Amino acid sequence: MGGAAIGVPALVNAMVSRRARQLPEIRWGSGDTWDSKYGKVLFQRLGEGEPLLLLHTFGPGHSAIEWRRTAEELARDHMVFAPDLLGWGSSDKPDRTYDSELYLELLTDFLHEVVGSRAVLVAAGMTAAYAVQLAVDQPESVRALALIVPLGIEVHGDEPDFKDAVVHRLLRMPVLGTSALNVYTSRSGLANYLRREVYCSPTAVDDELVDEHYRSSHQSGARAALAAYLSGYLNHGVREVLAQLQTPTWIAWGRHAVNPPVETADLWLRHLPNAELEVFELSGLLPHTESPEELCSKLELFLAKLND
Repeated sequence: MGGAAIGVPALVNAMVSRRARQLPEIRWGSGDTWDSKYGKVLFQRLGEGEPLLLLHTFGPGHSAIEWRRTAEELARDHMVFAPDLLGWGSSDKPDRTYDSELYLELLTDFLHEVVGSRAVLVAAGMTAAYAVQLAVDQPESVRALALIVPLGIEVHGDEPDFKDAVVHRLLRMPVLGTSALNVYTSRSGLANYLRREVYCSPTAVDDELVDEHYRSSHQSGARAALAAYLSGYLNHGVREVLAQLQTPTWIAWGRHAVNPPVETADLWLRHLPNAELEVFELSGLLPHTESPEELCSKLELFLAKLND
């Protein structure tokens, strides 16, 4: 009975992983790769001109694909870079502990080795906090910031506490953790997550979108970064460094964003009184996915001011 209790979930987990890999992968952009010190990072490079680096949000099945329509629009006048961050999408997924310091180091190297010149960072969710930190630490590498429904101002510490460590350890367990994450990233679980927490319009969450998140979240090694996200290991607080930020900043928020809600924008503006805010009425957490044309139009107006 004990063997069955372990063997049956393990067999189910293997079947789930195999079925996910059979789903077709959406292809777009150039599909370039960069050999970082921790593994290969796949990124898309589109267009010509001043560089924009687009950083995707974290969550089950998220990757640079969320930037596709925005990237293609912005590439008309800019050179756009959109990486799948290590542990996500089609990039390598080494079996290691993921945290904010890892991503800050990787993004620093990516700016120097791949982008190669001062860039505008366009970042969503927790990666917006990373972008802020990079702009404070390396102003010579960051020309401006565009923060999409940013996280980080309400996070007071980066170090995981005991509860976070326990959750992380449980989620990394081979059978128990994999089974829990398979439930969380089941098709029904993903559809519920996308409809309730991410998108404003339920009709935006179709079978193709759910399949893309399902395939991405069930790739070999994907649970390590997802476990770090769910247990708070990727958090990065920037409240204390905002007073040092001198970089021009534009903030975008979806009116129907749930976590964080649009009211949180007031906290950012209190710390960054010179920042510009745009609220997108028909969007949730990802206005760059739900309202890409409108977002690009507003963002281009902000970017044009940088040249005045």
